[in-house]
Amino acid sequence: MKELLVDLLGNELLVYVLMAFVPLLWILPFALFAVWWERKIAAHMQDRLGPMRTGGWHGWAQTIADILKLIQKEDIIPTAADRLLFSLAPFVVFIGAYTAFAAIPFSAAYVGTEINIGLFYIIAVSSFVVIGLLMAGWSSNNKWSLFGAMRSAAQVVSYEIPIALTLLAVVMIVGSFDLQEINRAQSGSILNWFIFQKFPLLFAAALIYFVASLAEVNRTPFDIPEAESELVAGYHTEYGGMKFALFFLAEYANMFAVSIIAATVFLGGWNSPFGEALSGPLWGVFWVLSKSMGFVFVQMWLRWTLPRLRVDQLMYVGWKVLIPFSFVIILGVGFWVLLEG
Repeated sequence: MKELLVDLLGNELLVYVLMAFVPLLWILPFALFAVWWERKIAAHMQDRLGPMRTGGWHGWAQTIADILKLIQKEDIIPTAADRLLFSLAPFVVFIGAYTAFAAIPFSAAYVGTEINIGLFYIIAVSSFVVIGLLMAGWSSNNKWSLFGAMRSAAQVVSYEIPIALTLLAVVMIVGSFDLQEINRAQSGSILNWFIFQKFPLLFAAALIYFVASLAEVNRTPFDIPEAESELVAGYHTEYGGMKFALFFLAEYANMFAVSIIAATVFLGGWNSPFGEALSGPLWGVFWVLSKSMGFVFVQMWLRWTLPRLRVDQLMYVGWKVLIPFSFVIILGVGFWVLLEG
């Protein structure tokens, strides 16, 4: 795709800039839709209707109205805050979420950068989010913000380990960190998807990945960094206007990023569940987005189903449950690959 655009536009730098903006064309409308979708899911689970007025049908324009309101709000910085870090933090968080999309394949024909360490790159750049959250919490000069930032750092660092280990189990089978290679390794029927291979090891790996990814993006039952009942709003307590909107946008971008990685690594990515039928570049986009949105729906569903864990319970689950089981999966897959080889 890059070569085709270079031929059409004649400027390689312009092509790179345009391709860098392609994920944004999905993230912005996805975030607007996902906020509205989550409100409707929450409402129906609680026997309510949710937004119904703005825009007409089921209040579809409510989120657009909210964004317009946030754009018009005054940009307030607390007097005692560190102004530079306070202003930079939302951008660092969003950059950490956005740069992950550079290596995510949306179809067989499109991936921002097809590098042979794509999965390793995504795990690495996602750590930028923690830096931004720590910056936000410390620079706000607010105890609730600082507590939320410290909790977030401990949580993300802890749960990145089982995420990396479960993804490594698939890398051991494919022999590559390239996400396109991982997609191609699952081509064919639905039974070739890794979640159904080497049962029950990779099925357990997918389950552990999903649980750990909830903690990675601060979703219930792991939304401890922004626990409203304890910390007001956690690390973004002092933020309003577009800075708050950037935190919100980054959260939903992260939700989709961990979902599309799960869909790519364990559920065949852009491969059709019907084999050669309904396959191809355009169908690939449909399949990978459908699978990813399914994961996003489950994340929203769990928010209104499960209670929030305590901090000690969070650490117990991460260090004494998920990490040991992840090591067992790694050893099991290693022995299986060795026997097959």
